[in-house]
Amino acid sequence: MKYFVLGAGALGFAVVAIAGYTAERLPDLVLRDAALACLVTAFVGRWFWSVLERAFADTVAVRRAIAEAAEAAEEAEAAKKKQAAATVAPAASAHTTLGQRNSTPAAQTSR
Repeated sequence: MKYFVLGAGALGFAVVAIAGYTAERLPDLVLRDAALACLVTAFVGRWFWSVLERAFADTVAVRRAIAEAAEAAEEAEAAKKKQAAATVAPAASAHTTLGQRNSTPAAQTSR
């Protein structure tokens, strides 16, 4: 953060100093205005950096929540498939056992 604030302050100082010298103002006024611009742009840079940090943290939190939700959905889908496979397997074996006892449909209907 300190490099961002220093860069913002230096940029503000340079812009105002160049503008003052090109306007042919007195050097003491140019330096005073440039110093104030340095201070103001440093505070603006600090504020902007905090906004960027907050936006980055929010983005990371949202992406983490999305990833966790996707992982939970995958686990739920896997559990659902596992339970469906477990439910189908006993029913299939019961049908096979019944079919082995009465091998023909005629035998099943005669009873």
